[in-house]
Amino acid sequence: MWTQIETHISQITNNEFEILQKKSVSGGSINESYAVSDGQYTYFVKLNQASQIDMFQAEALGLQQIFDTATIRVPKALCSGIAENSCYLVLEWLEMGRGNAKSWEIMGRKLAAMHKVTNKKGFGWYVNNTIGSTPQVNTLTANWAEFYTQHRMKFQLRRAKSKGGRFPQAEELLAAIPELLAGHKPQPSLVHGDLWGGNAGFTVERQPVIFDPAIYYGDREVDIAMTELFGGFPPEFYRGYSEVFPLNSGYDFRKTLYNLYHVVNHFNLFGSSYEFQANQMISQLLR
Repeated sequence: MWTQIETHISQITNNEFEILQKKSVSGGSINESYAVSDGQYTYFVKLNQASQIDMFQAEALGLQQIFDTATIRVPKALCSGIAENSCYLVLEWLEMGRGNAKSWEIMGRKLAAMHKVTNKKGFGWYVNNTIGSTPQVNTLTANWAEFYTQHRMKFQLRRAKSKGGRFPQAEELLAAIPELLAGHKPQPSLVHGDLWGGNAGFTVERQPVIFDPAIYYGDREVDIAMTELFGGFPPEFYRGYSEVFPLNSGYDFRKTLYNLYHVVNHFNLFGSSYEFQANQMISQLLR
């Protein structure tokens, strides 16, 4: 398997590459991740079952689309493929460091710039991708409330029900979403889609980087909401963002609706410990 990955890297870079060092590195709970080096060049390699190749291909497309905006840095995707029983994705290796107040403010500004990239065809994307390992349907839809109801909350709640989840107010919530979003007319912004603290960081030069995207064109507030879900980003991030692209009124209510998508997805990925939290959020929204 590694020989095939070496060959693919050599072809893409037009430079003979032989793995002399390989070490397991942190890369989330979904994939195996490695740093591979020939002593001169280092690359980040993700591995999963061969059946997950579409997930890696969509991730590569998402990274490229963010890269093409020239707004915020992402690791470059070099190549992907199937080797034996595994699929792989090879990314640029970035030496990561720590941010300071100024670099967090710059991250906010750069994310705001990315969110100003829009799509005239509506909400969604031209391919489906994944959120974690859960399929994410991105059928282009003109109306945001319809898109969020059908392709985000309905999809996740039906999947959760099939896994034994008990969400007694689920249908009531789905029926209420158009009203909950009434009067809110966001533009279809390019969003990261899975922007929690583990998917954002800084290079050793303190340059902001985001990675592991689940991109689509949606309400930009979905990204800001998720930054608040697991502890929140520093105040400088939100200050930098607001200076470039201030949030609309009503965000504090909508962020609960948008984060519900991720909490139900965590139920689908990791189990029943998220069921109570999701039901609390649904009740809060329906008060």
